[in-house]
Amino acid sequence: MRHFAGQSKHVILLLLILFTCQFVFSQDWPIFRGNRQLTGTTLHALPEKPQLLFSVVTGDDVKASPVVAGNTVYCGSTDGKMYAIGFDGKLKWSFVSGNAIEAPALILNGSIFFGSLDGWFFRLDAQTGKQIWKYKTDNQINGSANWYVNGRQTILMIGSYDYYLHGVGFDKGDSLWQYESDNYINGAPALYGKYAVFGGCDGYMHLVDALSGKLLRKINLGTYVASSPVIDGNRAYVGDYEGRFFGVDLDAGKVVWTYDDPQKNLPFIASPALSGDLIVIGNEDRNLYCLNKNTGKVVWQARLSNRIDASSVIVSGKVVTATMDGMLYLHDLKTGKELWRYEIGSPVTGSPAVADGKIVVGANDGRIYVFGAK
Repeated sequence: MRHFAGQSKHVILLLLILFTCQFVFSQDWPIFRGNRQLTGTTLHALPEKPQLLFSVVTGDDVKASPVVAGNTVYCGSTDGKMYAIGFDGKLKWSFVSGNAIEAPALILNGSIFFGSLDGWFFRLDAQTGKQIWKYKTDNQINGSANWYVNGRQTILMIGSYDYYLHGVGFDKGDSLWQYESDNYINGAPALYGKYAVFGGCDGYMHLVDALSGKLLRKINLGTYVASSPVIDGNRAYVGDYEGRFFGVDLDAGKVVWTYDDPQKNLPFIASPALSGDLIVIGNEDRNLYCLNKNTGKVVWQARLSNRIDASSVIVSGKVVTATMDGMLYLHDLKTGKELWRYEIGSPVTGSPAVADGKIVVGANDGRIYVFGAK
């Protein structure tokens, strides 16, 4: 009995540690769409009626999606600077990259990684903003990096308009491999096991081995994909530039369902968010769609005030969405009922980040906005 009681105490202690680690991690939003599967979902709660806590002005439009780690917001601007801003509204540091930054950053192991429109991929110290290394691609970088760990080796994966997905070493910023697609890579790769999954402007979904850069398979979607996929189990979900949305079986290498309304063929620029059986994505036709992930059937749709290029975020049963006329919305995930709105007044193209009960979003007026409970 004593031995069993001792074991029970150790199990309880382990569970408490795991729960605490999970809770701490949930406070952050360290990568575009929140995690490596790019689900755009967090369990962290939001206030019923968020209030503007503060905004910080940069030198030009903010088109990048912000990320959050350690109560610090990291976001690039088209003024060419990466900004680190505390949740107290104070600037911690800024880094001059030399060209516009529209790509979301990645925070990993005390470093920040991001690309710029002249094709440089940077690693900075997240605390100080000091450059550690930079890696050159041959064209602009618009999407976020993702990562894969193999033993002690961490591989960063970043797409470029040079047609390549680049595998870059975490420590030295050296080229580990390059996978060539047939057109621009605009979005971020999602992680499926040891494979990077991304849609390209060549009209294919690619599965690339993160260790070797070798192609496992590519799946024909028919036209180009500007956004990033979400991964759930062995399925990927993504929209295309002709207004179609796909559920893709990655193991079988085929499309299992397609949502397509021939009366509405405007692009899906935004990336999807997924929670349970529901997928939420905005379209340039001004509608916010909620689809069943198993069938592709529309569960509900909500008509918003303008085009939706920014990717929505699902937060504990609520959907956060921004529009191109500068409105920020909360909708109920199950019903699509509008719960709250706020007028920023300037176009929003980057995905909001949600961390520590706060919504963080950038706008084309050059400001980074933080909403929460006062």
